[in-house]
Amino acid sequence: MTQNLLGVGEMFTRLWESSGLANGSWENYVMLLISFVLIYLAIVKKFEPLLLLPIAFGMFLINLPGAHDILWGDAHSYYEVSKDSRGLLWYLFYGVEEVIYPPLIFLGIGAMTDFGPLISNPKSMLIGAAAQLGIFLTLIGAVVIGFDLAAACSIAIIGGADGPTAIYVTQMMSKFTNEDLLSAIAVAAYSYMALIPIIQKPLMRLLVPKKERTIKMKPLRQVSKLEKIVFPIVVTLVVGVLLPDAVPLLGMLMLGNLLKESGVCDRLSSQAQNGLMNTVTIFLGISVGCKAYGNTFLTLGTLGIILLGLVAFCFGTVGGLLMGRLMCKLSKGKINPLIGSAGVSAVPMAARISEDVGRENDPNNHLLMHAMGPNVAGVIGSAIAAGFLLSII
Repeated sequence: MTQNLLGVGEMFTRLWESSGLANGSWENYVMLLISFVLIYLAIVKKFEPLLLLPIAFGMFLINLPGAHDILWGDAHSYYEVSKDSRGLLWYLFYGVEEVIYPPLIFLGIGAMTDFGPLISNPKSMLIGAAAQLGIFLTLIGAVVIGFDLAAACSIAIIGGADGPTAIYVTQMMSKFTNEDLLSAIAVAAYSYMALIPIIQKPLMRLLVPKKERTIKMKPLRQVSKLEKIVFPIVVTLVVGVLLPDAVPLLGMLMLGNLLKESGVCDRLSSQAQNGLMNTVTIFLGISVGCKAYGNTFLTLGTLGIILLGLVAFCFGTVGGLLMGRLMCKLSKGKINPLIGSAGVSAVPMAARISEDVGRENDPNNHLLMHAMGPNVAGVIGSAIAAGFLLSII
């Protein structure tokens, strides 16, 4: 009888020791609260829900007390996890570790993108280029603060407002730095993308006078099918020759667009836009979220990265707006500077914000299609900026 009681006691002791209640830390509980906030923003506020919700749920899963070793493994570093302890999230993370997911995301983005507004108004590329200002200013600032060059490049790319690009650069740079920056950079990049309306609108009202906000632009010219087919080939050729490091992202972007515009690959284009894009988005989101583990995520370094990311994003918007104002002056009032804020890579949300602020001042002023030119130029610009950063390391 006594032995039976001891056996039952040992059973409950083992059950207690294996439970999350005995293994949780305050950092895990803080991250659980943060994941609930992100889930709320994704579902209720609809802030980039397609990516924010998987990221938030990955963060939620990995921070459940006691779940880390089951879902990930017995070490925090990807390559230090023993073969016998590898969990589901470790295997899903392979696509991030080997930078497979970001180019596939770009393939889907390309298949959904219409470069017509950019081809119709090539000057939009100047705005897309100017919006990369935040990347290079933050790169300098991060180096001055004390980050090594590889880490500074990873932080600076947040200014491109492109989550897959930020993940791609961070993982490629991880070979040259001892810091694990992925979770902080990914969370910052996607959070700021989700908060574009809150961040950009005050800057637009501050930097663009009301008179210029009401400028109406002429309709864009119709772009031929031949132009749309030639464009992705020429861009890939030119950028590929000058900056080969940009090809993995830019090449996949242009391949997706060529599948769409060729008119002979409807099944492939549809798959890239829907099945492939949706699947990779789920895997990418949950893989990024699972790296936000409380014990390693909640540090002063993470806070610094998030603050620098905000600086990068704000100056990216400022760069686009200032270029928009300059083009407005040079064109003698034919270009509305509000489209400059769309020079960041967040498609199509940034273009919609240009439309919204324009209509605040004149309900009949429609800037969406004009803003899509700088917006898709920003996608190309962020890929080129990523290639440039990789080439200097």
